[in-house]
Order: sequence, then structure tokens, then C-alpha cells
Amino acid sequence: MFTQYDPESAALTDELRGLFDEYGTGKWTADDLDAHQTARLREVLAHVRAGSPFYRDRLAGFGDETLSGLHIRDLRKLPFTTKADLQQAQFDMLSLPLSEAWTVYETTGTTGQPTPCPRTNGDSIHNNTVLTAYYRGIFAAHGDRQVIGVSGPTELHATGDTFGDVCRNLGHTVAKMWPHSPVIGFDRALEVMRLLPVTGLFCTPGMALRLAQKAVEAGLDLRRDFSLDLLMLTGELLSPSLRDNIGTLWGAEVHNCLYASQEASVLAAATADGTLRTAPLINHYEVIDPHTGEPVAPDRDGVRHGELVVTNLYTGAKPLIRYRTGDLVRMTEAGPDAAVPAPALEPVGRVRDRLRLNGQVVIGYDLENLLLRRFRGYLDYQITVTRDDTGVDLLSLTLNAEGDRLRDEDTQGAVTDCREELGTTLSVGFGDPGPITSTGAMVSWKAARVVDLRDPGAGTSVETRSAERIAAARA
Repeated sequence: MFTQYDPESAALTDELRGLFDEYGTGKWTADDLDAHQTARLREVLAHVRAGSPFYRDRLAGFGDETLSGLHIRDLRKLPFTTKADLQQAQFDMLSLPLSEAWTVYETTGTTGQPTPCPRTNGDSIHNNTVLTAYYRGIFAAHGDRQVIGVSGPTELHATGDTFGDVCRNLGHTVAKMWPHSPVIGFDRALEVMRLLPVTGLFCTPGMALRLAQKAVEAGLDLRRDFSLDLLMLTGELLSPSLRDNIGTLWGAEVHNCLYASQEASVLAAATADGTLRTAPLINHYEVIDPHTGEPVAPDRDGVRHGELVVTNLYTGAKPLIRYRTGDLVRMTEAGPDAAVPAPALEPVGRVRDRLRLNGQVVIGYDLENLLLRRFRGYLDYQITVTRDDTGVDLLSLTLNAEGDRLRDEDTQGAVTDCREELGTTLSVGFGDPGPITSTGAMVSWKAARVVDLRDPGAGTSVETRSAERIAAARA
């Protein structure tokens, strides 16, 4: 994982590599996983109670005997941890002194106070083992030696260190570049991508579109002048329609490669079957109704729809117990052909990213997927919501694309899809939404992608104002 000078870290790396190899090849039974998760849960509960002022207080009503004997199936007896808890507790959430971490990150703090996210060697080894084990099959299809670009949001974010470490594990060269940095900028980033050349790139969907837009503006051909074969996208909502468009633009294989957060670390990662899969060796997952907090049952197709709750199963700097992520997901148990025998996880947007259109609640992921289904070759998009004099909600889709590149039948098909599936009128136009669409990873999908003009008297939300400030600085 890194130069193994510390014997304890070296031993942990070897242990986890063996566990993931066994689990990934289907050698674990359900009882094996149950016993592993229960043992790890008990270790974590003892760890947070001993070291975290927040959890010492939060778990004060539970006796030592109760916590030391808690089974993983009884986790619901414990209270939730929320984002508000993290913002209020700050360093009291930590279970180890900061001096025991090897690095410190923080949440972006664009819509609230930043929270500290330190990492110990153990934190990084647990999380990066997941990514290394899961990504191995994806990268193997593209050759042994690649040059991989990594583009993250800020220097206080884990992106560069995490993906750099994983690529090192897999034997690939890494070039870290931050196009939004005034020192690098998009022109230099594009030059580096061509010069090396970069064959794979970790970035957000918005960054993949922004790089494409800047390259086209510079007179470059995305397929002829670049060598990208693989795009590993994360950090924002990514529907299949948007993913396929980005792949079409760059002529590359595209994966939604990671579902994670600064505070909870790696929660799911891409595998060679093209699916995001959970990491049950290091996390426990619940899917709850976001309104009641109760667990949701699988539907007739075996899919659980709801808000994700996660419990970290390793004793690092800041393990979280029953953390409500605020993210809506669809979770499906692994089938016989799964690349890794872990449930598939489809993040479909934050709870607050939902929209109500003509009385119907629509998830951002589904709306994006529907509106963009017919189009390929655009460089950006934005959705505007208005309301006519009769109280009917209307949608407008703005695409950054040359009008003659998109066929009339595709536009008409999108209009028909919207009417049939949402009962809503759609119009399609062309233009550049501007830099606000690049803020999705920093703020939210809705703030970056949706302009809601239905209630002008309500003013703009905190998230939208944050997105506007970031966009203005980037412009």
C-alpha cells in the first residue's frame, strides 16, 4: 500500500489481502460473514466507547456487557449518527488522538461547518484494499502498465492519495493534477494528458465534461488527440445516460467507480462486471425509510429502496456507528455471475435532491437518466423547472452541443418519454449552462444541475448560493 516500514501495517496489509482474496473468490459462507461482522462490530463499539467523547456519551445507556455481546443483527438497538452530529461534535467524534493519524482530510464545508476526517494507516489499508481488490479486474482488461490521471476537488480531499495508492498497488503510473488550481488550470491539464499520454483518468462526471468542453474549445479532437481508454468517475450523481454520453465523447470505457464520502470512507466500488458493489468486510449496511427510520423490505425484484445507513467495521481514527448518509440507494443481493459476491449498490441521489413535479416525487438520478436517454455527444446539460399560469410544472433541458449534431427524432423522443413517464411537458434547447454545473461534487446535484423558477419569492437555497459562489470563483 505504501513503503511498509511499519511491521504492524505490513501485517495488516497481508491479512486483509488474504481475506479479500478468499471473499472475492466465493470461499466465504453467509455464516462466515455474519461471524466476521459481529466480531468486528464488538471491537469497534469498544474502540469508540473508549476513545470518542461523542460515542461515550451517545452509548452511555448501554452496559459494557450489552455492547460486548451485541450481534450484528441487533445493530438496530443502537442510535443513529447524523451529519449534524458530525458538525457539532467535530474532534469529539474521533476515537484516537489526532497524532495517531498519518494524514488529515476534511469535508468541503460548502453548506455547513467542515468536519475533520483524519486517517490512520489502518484506515487507509482497510479502504484501499477494497479498491485494489475490486479494480484489479477492470484495469487488467486495459494492459499491465498505464498512466493514470487523478483529478480531485481540493488538497484536503482524500482523492489524490487514495487513487494514487491503489494505482501503485496495481502497478500503474499516476499523475495528479487539479485543473481548477490556478497553478495548473485546464490548458496545462489537457497538455499533460496529451504529453504523457494519460490512458486512464479518475475524476468527477462534471470534470470529464469540463475537460471535454475545454478541449473542444481549444480545437482538439477528443478521440484523435487523446489516449484515454478508461474513465473512472466518482463524486457526483452519474446515471447510465450521462455515463454513456461521456464514454461516447471520449471514446473510452466508463465506470461509476466509487461510492464514498470523506466522513465514512469507501462504501462501494466498481467491479469488472460494471457494477458498484458494497464492501461488507469493512462496513455493515442498512437501507431505511428516510422518513420513519425503519428498515425497508426488498421489492418483488429483490431491490431495497431507501436511505443508506452504514457502520464502519474497523478501528480507525473515526469509525461511525449507524451513520445516516442522507443518500438514497437501491441495493440488490449479488447474483451467481457477480464479479464479487457482495450486494450491488446504486446511489440515486441525496434525499434533498428529489424534485416534486406535478404532484409526483422524482429522484434526481431517474430524472437525469430519463431526460438524457436519447442524446449523445453533448458537453454539458442543465434542467430548468417552471410553472405555467394554470399551475402545471414544465421542464426545459439545455444541452451544450451543436444543434445539428442532435437529431430531431431524438429530441422528439425525449419529449415523448417525459410526457409518458412523468406526465410533464419538456422542451429542449442549446446553450452553455456555465461553470455552476461543475460544482456537483462540492455541493449537490440539484444545486449544480437544476434551476427551479417555480417560486421566485422563496429565494435561493443555501446549497444553490454555495454553488453560485464556487462557480463565480472558478469562472
